[in-house]
Amino acid sequence: MTQRPSAAPEALLDWLYAQQRFGIRPGLERVSALLECLGHPERQFRVVLVGGTNGKGSVSATLASILQAAGQRTGLFTSPHLLYFSERFVVDGRPVDQAELYAALAELKPHAEQLEATFFEIVTALSCSLFARAGVSWAVMEVGLGGRLDATNVLSPEVSVITSVGLDHTEVLGHTLEAIATEKAGILREGQPAVTAVSEQLWPVLEETGADLWALGREFEMTVDVQALSGTALTLRWCPTPGMDWQTLALHTPLLGRHGAANAAVAAMVALRLGLPLEAVRAGVKETRWPGRLERLEAVGRPWLLDGAHNPDGAAALADTLRELGLGSVRVVFGASADKALEEVVAQLAPVSSEVILTQAQLSPRATSPAELRPLWEAQGVPAHCAATPAEALALAQPGRGSEPVVVCGSLYLVGEVRALLLGDQNEGRERWQ
Repeated sequence: MTQRPSAAPEALLDWLYAQQRFGIRPGLERVSALLECLGHPERQFRVVLVGGTNGKGSVSATLASILQAAGQRTGLFTSPHLLYFSERFVVDGRPVDQAELYAALAELKPHAEQLEATFFEIVTALSCSLFARAGVSWAVMEVGLGGRLDATNVLSPEVSVITSVGLDHTEVLGHTLEAIATEKAGILREGQPAVTAVSEQLWPVLEETGADLWALGREFEMTVDVQALSGTALTLRWCPTPGMDWQTLALHTPLLGRHGAANAAVAAMVALRLGLPLEAVRAGVKETRWPGRLERLEAVGRPWLLDGAHNPDGAAALADTLRELGLGSVRVVFGASADKALEEVVAQLAPVSSEVILTQAQLSPRATSPAELRPLWEAQGVPAHCAATPAEALALAQPGRGSEPVVVCGSLYLVGEVRALLLGDQNEGRERWQ
């Protein structure tokens, strides 16, 4: 069971979490100044930036696993976390040492206060400090919101990745796919390698940056060979130089679904562009672990599938995967943040849902109440039940057919709380905004 931190670090985290309430202020000036105050730790390792609407965490986790398999000491920065804050900062597959985390945060705090840095700016700078302290060779950095003005974009990536572009965070990024793609393309660098799985219509938007772009469906392709609850077998094909023979590589990833296979293919393609050995690519893809993203667990007498599908594209990918796995009618536990396109999300999930138990994350002030969600599901003809807490929802979902998984989805905050309950673990007990 995870150990809770001591009282002094608790006060540091209380201060940091309080910064969430001040929201997001796009821009690179504060984080640049913060890193300067820390002596520019971000210059001590090589960087890959991974942005996109969906799939960026899966790509980041897979690429970090490949780099580690290649013998590179590797940092992985992702957000949000499921249970504990330290999950955001992983070195060679393990969260950073707690003592190092609190020492780095204590050093950073006075500078952050003076600069009035935001929560995510602080966390981004903290990741750089921790990775420099750990002596990593590479850091795989998941972009937060957008790209152009995201705090991570202050770094100098050797390769940039844009996994996908969908209509999410439209109030900040724009109301068309082209506008959102333009914002995300801000992490690309002229003349530098870039890899993407966005749709063909958006390739020109990314190419306007002058990056050396390789796109899924053009410079590389993938074929899904076998799908199962244990993972996905796929074949990656790529052409290093126009006019040359295409090369192939068979891979197996624990990521589920065609979108999981595409994320594995993108990460593998980045690794190949970095010149990493084929053996490391195979091993790293196979050993990837990414909790809470179509994660299969066995707990309390039955299987569960946990997935943070929180926007229409993510919900569509989840529904497609369930159909492909022969799970076209499942019991669902659902909760979501109020700022999401909930009608569209429910419309995607309803056709594969036999019934739904609605609840809300207890630590997320953004969570929608079950009573507000219920009419959306009933309008789609899905029997809906309300549960005040995730624990009550699990009690309602558990009885019945024991061999078919219950799907928990809609919010990573909910997934984190449910995962803790299923595994008998704890979480930090703090409000979650970001």
